[in-house]
Amino acid sequence: MQKLKGVGVAMVTPFTETGAIDYLALKNLIELYVEQGIDYLVVLGTTGEVVTLSSVEKETIMRTVVKYNQNRLPLVVGKGGNNTAALVKEIKETDFEGYSAILSVCPYYNRPNQEGIYQHFSAVAAAAPLPVILYNVPSRTASAIANETTLRLIKAHKNIVGIKDASANMTLNAELIKAVPEHFLVLSGDDESALNLCEIGGHGVISVIAGALPKQFSSLIHHGLKGEFTAAKRLQEQIKPMIDLLFEEGNPTGLKALLAHQNRCVNQLRLPLVKASSSLQNRIETDYSKLV
Repeated sequence: MQKLKGVGVAMVTPFTETGAIDYLALKNLIELYVEQGIDYLVVLGTTGEVVTLSSVEKETIMRTVVKYNQNRLPLVVGKGGNNTAALVKEIKETDFEGYSAILSVCPYYNRPNQEGIYQHFSAVAAAAPLPVILYNVPSRTASAIANETTLRLIKAHKNIVGIKDASANMTLNAELIKAVPEHFLVLSGDDESALNLCEIGGHGVISVIAGALPKQFSSLIHHGLKGEFTAAKRLQEQIKPMIDLLFEEGNPTGLKALLAHQNRCVNQLRLPLVKASSSLQNRIETDYSKLV
C-alpha cells in the first residue's frame, strides 16, 4: 500500500443551496487535487458528512468519484459504524470497483472495550474485499484503539494494512511505529501534528486542510517525509493559524467556509451541522489573504 503514503484529502461532500449533492463541484474538486499534488482521495468520511447521506447518495458519490478520477489517484472509501452486523452487511453489498482501500472508524457511542473493538474490526476485515485502514479518533468516538489491539488485529488479518490516528499522541504513535511490520502504514488524522508524526517515522496524513490548500499542505508533508524539516516547519508556521481556524467550530464547518470563499462549492452543510459564524468566516477570509 505504498501508494497511500503522503497526503490523502478527506473530501467534503459539496451541496447546493437546496441541500442536494453538487456533482459538478465534486468533479472540480477532484481536478484541483489531481493538479496540485495530492497523493490519494478519501471519500465518505467524517469531513464528507457521511452520517447525513442516504445509502443511494453514498453509492452515487462512490461511482461519481471513480468516473471523474479516471484512475489518476488511488481512492479510499469510508465504511464505519457502531452496529457491526449492519456494517458487515453494507460492506458485503457495496461495489468497491475503482477503490484501493477501506477506512473504518472505531465504533462510536457504544464505547466498546478493547475486546469489543478487536471483534468488531475482525468482522470488518473478514467481510472486506479490500485492504482495511483502521481509524482511531477518540475525540469523536469516546473509545480509542489501543496499540495492543492494533497489533493483535495486524497479526490476525493480513488485509489490515494501516491506521489513521487522530489522537495526536506522539508517545503512543512512536511505540506503534516501532512495533508494526515495515509495510504497515501509520497515518496522521490530525493536521496540526502530522509533521510531528512524519518526524518519528509516520507515513503521511489524511488531511482536512489539504481540501482547500492542497498544494501548500502537500508540499509541507512531502518535505517532512523526505527529512527536509527546515522547509516543512517554515510552511507549517504559515499554515498553522488556518488549521486552528478551520477546526474552531468543528469540521467540515470551517473547511466549507474556506472552500466557499475560494468559489469551490457553496457554503452548505446538513443538519445538525450549520455554517460557520460570521466572525469565523471573516477571520478565515482574512487569514487566507495572507496565504495566497
